[in-house]
Amino acid sequence: MKKVLNVIDLRGRVPSPALLRRVLPRGGTDINAVLPVVSPIVDEIRRRGAEAALEYGEKFDSSRPDSIRVPQEVIAQALEQLDPAVREALEESIRRVRTVHADQKPQSHTTVLHPTGSVTEVFIPVARVGLYVPGGNAVYPSSVIMNVVPAQEAGVGSLVVASPPQAAFGHWPHPTILAACALLGVDEVWAVGGAQAVALLAYGDEQLDPVDLITGPGNIYVTAAKRLVRGVVGIDSEAGPTEIAVLADASANPTWVAYDLISQAEHDVLAASVLITNCAELADAVNAEVAARYEVTLNADRVKQALTGQQSGIVLVDDLETAIIVADAYAAEHLEVHTENAREVSERITNAGAIFVGGYSPVPLGDYSAGSNHVLPTSGSARFSAGLSTHTFLRPVNLIDYDAAALEEISSTVITLANAEALPAHGEAIRARFVSVEGDS
Repeated sequence: MKKVLNVIDLRGRVPSPALLRRVLPRGGTDINAVLPVVSPIVDEIRRRGAEAALEYGEKFDSSRPDSIRVPQEVIAQALEQLDPAVREALEESIRRVRTVHADQKPQSHTTVLHPTGSVTEVFIPVARVGLYVPGGNAVYPSSVIMNVVPAQEAGVGSLVVASPPQAAFGHWPHPTILAACALLGVDEVWAVGGAQAVALLAYGDEQLDPVDLITGPGNIYVTAAKRLVRGVVGIDSEAGPTEIAVLADASANPTWVAYDLISQAEHDVLAASVLITNCAELADAVNAEVAARYEVTLNADRVKQALTGQQSGIVLVDDLETAIIVADAYAAEHLEVHTENAREVSERITNAGAIFVGGYSPVPLGDYSAGSNHVLPTSGSARFSAGLSTHTFLRPVNLIDYDAAALEEISSTVITLANAEALPAHGEAIRARFVSVEGDS
């Protein structure tokens, strides 16, 4: 039988967390390795702004637009010329994503600790955000939706979309990207990509206002630039190559699983496709289906490199319990669950960017039109971070509102703790409100 995916056989043992971190398939991207290349770009754009960004775009993308900011007539024309079927699909996806992300917005709430002392938590949107939309191996109008909609639902007042210029389209971003921006009411689009886009979003110049937060996926150079500007601005994450894990038992359809692994592999040669199963027969069947089907896809060469790379493979375990342990250790960006009682199994997973329940909830649904967000944590970071959402663009702020009676009730506690920490002026600041302090007039 022809095999494409490597097999890691963990049967006969319950693997420890340390072992799983060593043996599970992972890519080898190293952001630190490209920092020496990216750092001079960021520094140059910090000094010279848009002009430096245009020069780097010409060098790396062989494209130099007439201006960084895309003219309104170019954006409007892209929407006018958009295929009606694509427009309809984008509009329906926008509707679904907006519905889900509107429901995510938290409500302010007040906790009363004294009849006249309370703490209120309010949620304030980030003032200005930069949303990066890549333009490499594929065109991603879906990423426009996934970045813009949650920012809008959070109440962000000012946002800019940055996407690489392309010589084939008048040195502006791809027209489908521009059309998606028009559908969403985004009128500020920058024709700049790569590390130079991130740097320009962070620092701006005399004509282009900088942002406060940068979100959106990109290649390793984009990620390295986000690391370098973090602290000057906020970032959503340091995203690595995309990945899928499929947790499956003997009830799974091997053809469906194979197609889902292939579909993720077509994103990038570094994309990861992993099957975790307690069924050796399913593992063999999926490997055979992958081998039979990937060569007829449009992006077969890219798919082959991804599927045969060290980041992809099949993990064989003894039972479903161990499969769940392995899935949590892998902490996939996208996790599909193809088992009996798939919803029950899905609710036992603790580490995943997004969980796709059963055979009729495949990852491509989430990429476009499920209503969920497809900007998700990668490289195991789902163990401690979350995907893009309305929450990403909101800052919880506490309003502490005590009057004299409420403060006096708790004053001795504050003074005692201040003295215990050898910070007596803290206590004096409390005491001064209730007794005369030496030196007061």
